[in-house]
Amino acid sequence: MVLLEDETLRDGLQVESRIFSLDEKLEIFRQLAGAGISRIQIGSFVNPKRVPQMTGTEELIHAIRAQKANGPLLTALILNDKGLERALLCGIEHVSMSVSMSNTHSLKNAGKPAAEALLDMAALISQARGSGLAVRAGLQCSFGCVYEGAIAEEAVLTATEKLAEAGALEVNLSDTTGMANPLAVESLVRQVQREQSGLEISLHLHDTRGLGLANMFAGYQAGVRTFDVCTGGLGGCPFVRGAAGNVPTEDALQMFSSMGVETGIDLKKICATVGTLENILGRKLPGHMKTVLDAER
Repeated sequence: MVLLEDETLRDGLQVESRIFSLDEKLEIFRQLAGAGISRIQIGSFVNPKRVPQMTGTEELIHAIRAQKANGPLLTALILNDKGLERALLCGIEHVSMSVSMSNTHSLKNAGKPAAEALLDMAALISQARGSGLAVRAGLQCSFGCVYEGAIAEEAVLTATEKLAEAGALEVNLSDTTGMANPLAVESLVRQVQREQSGLEISLHLHDTRGLGLANMFAGYQAGVRTFDVCTGGLGGCPFVRGAAGNVPTEDALQMFSSMGVETGIDLKKICATVGTLENILGRKLPGHMKTVLDAER
């Protein structure tokens, strides 16, 4: 079985100019939960002036909890100490805490050099773990940067070691710029496995160059069982030139189902959510399986 963490409400929306209301976000959450998604990244605790779509993350979390005690695991992204403070105040129990392997991207995304950001994040992870939070540590641009080119695997391994020592339970290798290929994914995953045998590995893959599913399969072959996805293929980094969306939830689900790998997710219900998003945004999204099901009907 694989775990597909749906990031529609965070990565999926963060580059959209059309601001989603609290009610719209709640409806998308209900649909994702109803389709069987078991882990949802609900938003990020970042400056709303820089990422307006992430305004009201606390309110969304409170509204979800007011409706139902049980449901998917809620998680959110943290980039700094202010974000951690907000996360602790709203009572979320699982967070992603992410830094970039690229100095240029780190300056654009976090406002500080990559080396400094890594040291600060390791300290922040220790603080978060001490406060009782479950932490997934992310390494953005693990497979390359559009501004700097290739990222050395050794640098990723060193960063992974620091984050694991700080207490991270999972490391998320992110292809933020969509520059990965299947061989690179398999190589890096296997090296991290050898260096950090007790650390869970997940993958965050962008489909910028059309290799998202191929890279996901390579990760699965190497032993990864947790993958980030976005319904309809929404998403992209606002601080990466030419960034495109994530692997569509429905297409990843179809790939794994066709191989006999369970996800616990209902394809028709996820494709209905794609329809909801397309109606709100007024355009067709890049995922394939809704089009396939529509044609079959």
